[in-house]
Amino acid sequence: MSKLPNEAFRDTIGTIDEKGNRKFLFPKKPSGKFYDYRKWVSYFLLLILVANPFIKIDGNQFMMFNVLERRFNIFGFPFWPQDFYLFVISMIVGVVFVILFTVIFGRIFCGWICPQTIFLEMVFRRIEYWIEGDRGAQIRLEKQEWNAEKIRKKTIKWTIFLIISFLIANVFLAYLIGSDELFKMIEDGPGTHLSTLISLFIFTGVFYFVFVWFREQVCIIACPYGRLQGVLLDNKSINVAYDFVRGEKEVGRAKFNKQEDRSTTGKGDCIDCKQCVNVCPTGIDIRNGTQLECINCTACIDECDTIMETVGLPKGLIRYASEDEIEKNAKFKFTPRMKGYSAVLFILIGILVGLMFLRTEVEAVFLRLPGQLFQHKGDNISNIYTFKIINKTNKDFNDIHFKLVGIKGTLKVVGEQDLKVPKQGMKGGTVFIEINRFLLESDKTNLEIEVYEGNKKIETSKTSFLSPRSFD
Repeated sequence: MSKLPNEAFRDTIGTIDEKGNRKFLFPKKPSGKFYDYRKWVSYFLLLILVANPFIKIDGNQFMMFNVLERRFNIFGFPFWPQDFYLFVISMIVGVVFVILFTVIFGRIFCGWICPQTIFLEMVFRRIEYWIEGDRGAQIRLEKQEWNAEKIRKKTIKWTIFLIISFLIANVFLAYLIGSDELFKMIEDGPGTHLSTLISLFIFTGVFYFVFVWFREQVCIIACPYGRLQGVLLDNKSINVAYDFVRGEKEVGRAKFNKQEDRSTTGKGDCIDCKQCVNVCPTGIDIRNGTQLECINCTACIDECDTIMETVGLPKGLIRYASEDEIEKNAKFKFTPRMKGYSAVLFILIGILVGLMFLRTEVEAVFLRLPGQLFQHKGDNISNIYTFKIINKTNKDFNDIHFKLVGIKGTLKVVGEQDLKVPKQGMKGGTVFIEINRFLLESDKTNLEIEVYEGNKKIETSKTSFLSPRSFD
């Protein structure tokens, strides 16, 4: 069965030609109401994105994702390896939120919030428009020979792109290793931090490659979120959509003729100017319906509204709308599916908040030394333990000591007696616990050990104490 000519788009990607080669896009510079809104949102998010790793709350970096040391900060809240379950739950909350947002509003995250889109559309492409001109000028420059003008423009553009990529790599590195470490590397000089310098150059190369060459292919090929929307969207999801009922009518789209009244000819309001295609940053034709490549950036809405205003037709031929609204004129409803995702989201948020309140700022662990049995010391039984104190706060602990609770006994720290735990640090060691054998009621007694900083109790830890089964 042969395919209809207007369904050929289903077998092709706008950025790949018939031979399978990469087809570079030269989108027209957007303008209009939504683009102005996007600029303000993007600049605000860029400011937050750049400032996040350099802002501190109670000494904690506002955002940090130190994967190597498994230490994460989210909104100034520190997550240690022992808190990894909290980090996982918070990530699940974020994923469910994005899923719920997609079910309702489509892929709006990609067009308005995604860092890839913000940097590409609001930084790199705006510089490109400034140096090379709009769509037509860029196409002509690409086709012309490598003369002095082309070399000058390309060199200036690529140099600026490289500098910006280097700056982005530094910010990215601050997220990974912490801004303090980044500043320390700068102060000490690159020679003393060679591995970090190599990482910086690798990140710079990756960002340069993405924003100079790969570009929209990240959204089309690499990003899994675009494929997720295929199972998340339905006819009730709000997307950037073409009103095919109004645009096609009985006869279909046709070029504009100011001498005719389109309402009597049956022609649709779409004048087939293809400006919505020319302005699209991923090279799609929105009139073909919801597509994987569409990032809901609204550039086609602004361009179509401008054309409609020019030819004297109502705006909104391309707009935010669901398919049911366009085809059936149905109003938006909060569907059971949306309610289900919302319920899951609120439950997860409740669990996360509850676990956050239960989380302690100090963690103490006492474990019996593996392979070591109890020892007899006269009427006393002795067990040896290793301990680890984790200080998650930004305050140094200079006088740490322990106290047995609920049973009489002695607890002796091996080695140094004045235990100190630095802020955001750990301290380990060994202790002996001795208890009179007549106070032990079984061969395995549960113990509680209180941890004090000076006179203040900061944590309570539990462990077990082994002894002989019988004292007869």
